[in-house]
Amino acid sequence: MQRSMFIAATGMEAQKLNIDVIANNLANVNTNGFKKSRADFQELLYQGIKSAGAASAEGTEVPTGIQVGLGVKPAAVQKIFLQGDFVSTNNPLDIVIEGDGFFQISMPDGDIAYTRSGSFKLDSEGRIVNSDGYPLEPAISIPANTLDITISPDGTVSVIQPDSPTAVGVGQIELAQFINPGGLQALGKNLFKPTGSSGEAATAAPGSEGLGTLSQGFLELSNVNIVEEMVNMIVSQRAYELNSKVVQASDEMLRMANNIKR
Repeated sequence: MQRSMFIAATGMEAQKLNIDVIANNLANVNTNGFKKSRADFQELLYQGIKSAGAASAEGTEVPTGIQVGLGVKPAAVQKIFLQGDFVSTNNPLDIVIEGDGFFQISMPDGDIAYTRSGSFKLDSEGRIVNSDGYPLEPAISIPANTLDITISPDGTVSVIQPDSPTAVGVGQIELAQFINPGGLQALGKNLFKPTGSSGEAATAAPGSEGLGTLSQGFLELSNVNIVEEMVNMIVSQRAYELNSKVVQASDEMLRMANNIKR
């Protein structure tokens, strides 16, 4: 059987995965805080037919050998944590991180998840929660009679109430950072959880220990570049087509071989 058929098949499978990754990036182009992914590939094993350096005659050696590659395989799908553009919303509970860091979210099972999406709301108890109702960690509650909410760049949350003309602090937002954010596991819903590759979360106040500061009334948009993704999609589609042509060429060569006796 033609080796090239199997090589081309690995190429088609690889480009199919690449298109899947691109499709997910484009599907989330309007998802706040979304980080695009990139598929990385590796070449497969090589089959050695002639070794470089082997003796070809007395006193001479083969300068280059013969190695035939056996195709390609997916190596990783990596999250690219470049910062997205900011958009002004004037919503006091919309918060953006200017720089490194993740918001901490308390999950129903007690674990802590992490997100770049700062689109927060209030639940029936006055707690600051995300769109799924999971509270911010550490928990911050806003009094029922609050007239105005102020969130400072260092994460201090203050409120103004009818019986007090001065702002009163009700909590402090803390951010988390990781040595290798690319190693975080995506959970969906704009959430990540740490893995052995990402390292443990290091938490601190915004603006300290290399963490970014907060800006109230803004949201971070997806960092997907539509033009870049469209170009990548065209390149991947053409690569898939070229690999399919190799399968057709190999099939034609086998047909010719089968018809030699005729």
